[in-house]
Amino acid sequence: MIIDIKNVSKKFNGNYVLNDVSMHLESGNIYGFSGRNGSGKSVLLKIITGLYLASSGSIFLNDREIDYKKEFIPNIGVLIDGPKFFSNLTGLENLKILANINSKIGEKEILEALEIVNLTKEKDKKYSKYSLGMKQKLGIASAIMEDPELLILDEPFNGIEDASVLKIKNYLKSIKDKKIILLSTHIKEDLYELSDFIYYFDASHVRSLDK
Repeated sequence: MIIDIKNVSKKFNGNYVLNDVSMHLESGNIYGFSGRNGSGKSVLLKIITGLYLASSGSIFLNDREIDYKKEFIPNIGVLIDGPKFFSNLTGLENLKILANINSKIGEKEILEALEIVNLTKEKDKKYSKYSLGMKQKLGIASAIMEDPELLILDEPFNGIEDASVLKIKNYLKSIKDKKIILLSTHIKEDLYELSDFIYYFDASHVRSLDK
């Protein structure tokens, strides 16, 4: 998979949040996004997923421009702005509902995703009883369970204990060869440990950082 972001800008109320941003993304790499709150990291991730439309510019998938008014990037797993699930259902029940949308996986793959994030023991607990870290784990599980080619994780490790963070990191390293992984995080150590390339967002512009 190759994604080219070409001269993408986004304005809100006449003000640029992103201004003429370009990136070349290829499978086999983890791309780290860094920058202060409000610097445009999540906005670009939402444009890539189609949650926002760019004010100008284009996004290409394997050299073909995507018309987000008609289509989206296929085979994508996303965690942006924190997880959102049905509070009265269990973690497992929530993931089954999501899996039924595409009908690509069954309970086996869901349970495997829950094991990766160390949430197996809590799978039958109602989401309303989940801690912040457990909610984050369920969000990551929902993003990875269908084995997507493009995986987007926005501040994924919030509230997660160290042992589970280590397990999830090792999983991301093990799968990156056949995927594009976009990782937005404020934690410098995670950024440099996981990322092959790092982009820094500041004042609506983005620049590449040397590791």
